Amino acid sequence: MQKYTDSAICILSHCRYCLAKSRFFIISIKNNPYFCIMKKELPYTHPMNVYPQRISEEGIVVFDDVRGLPSGDEPFKSSDYVIAIGHRGHMELMYDDMTDYSEQHTVGVIFPNHTLRKVSATSDYQATLIIVDSSVLNDPLLQIIKQLRYRYEPHPNVKLDKHEYHIITHVVEGMHEIKRLNLPDQRMLMTRLLEFLLRLLSQYRKSKLNETGGDKQVITNFHNNLVQHFREHRDVGFYAAQACLSAKHFSAVVKQETGHTAAYWIHHQVVVEAKMLLHIRHDLTVQAIADLLGFEDQATFSRYFRRETGLSPTGFRNKKTS
Repeated sequence: MQKYTDSAICILSHCRYCLAKSRFFIISIKNNPYFCIMKKELPYTHPMNVYPQRISEEGIVVFDDVRGLPSGDEPFKSSDYVIAIGHRGHMELMYDDMTDYSEQHTVGVIFPNHTLRKVSATSDYQATLIIVDSSVLNDPLLQIIKQLRYRYEPHPNVKLDKHEYHIITHVVEGMHEIKRLNLPDQRMLMTRLLEFLLRLLSQYRKSKLNETGGDKQVITNFHNNLVQHFREHRDVGFYAAQACLSAKHFSAVVKQETGHTAAYWIHHQVVVEAKMLLHIRHDLTVQAIADLLGFEDQATFSRYFRRETGLSPTGFRNKKTS
């Protein structure tokens, strides 16, 4: 046994350079029933730090085996839109000035310019990140992101059950397959799958406990009523009446829970829908779109759209098709 030990020491003394350069190095001594594995872990590098140009060029990128924040233990603020799907382990975070967490079967939807800081994390923490470059957020097909902003910005995480989690991971697998096969129109296909994933999350979140009771229930009902009635009703008083609250109190609740006024969300819903129709429904005239959105005539719709966006409906449509 002594000669094997001496041999191992000799080999190690000549392999320090190899150990320093490689991830791991296996020492095996001929005819020895024992072997020694020397493993040297490389420091973990977050993919958002490695591939910023890829994110910018591709628009939507999926990273697996993510183990923390790009800044480590330091505060981090992203200019991108991030969806974090927790697979195992647990990480406690400070989201702006609020305690939050990422763990198995949670999905976090993080809008740009919010500060994250890791408080603690288990050694087995692992997540998948879907990074969406900020330029993609202007795609009319992804206006659902802006529609959901009021819901996720103050409360970014939702806990899924096993079935919901598996469905979400299947959608992510579809995104990987698009990249693996190098399919044509990748950006469009990735956008479609991202839209589908966000619509699934929206449905799943409706039934969760963190969306029930008190002020949060008021917000959930407001969203549902807004989607159903925004074509006919663009006044705060109508939605306040649906919540059995005065307009003043209703507006205060919406502002507190979402960071924006009820009037903002009403106008936002109308403009989001108008942009989508102008972008994808070229078979419809501006007058027809005005009718679909409940405006009395094209001129009224055009004034409304220009006030909210700075462009006329025709100007917006031409800009998107040029």
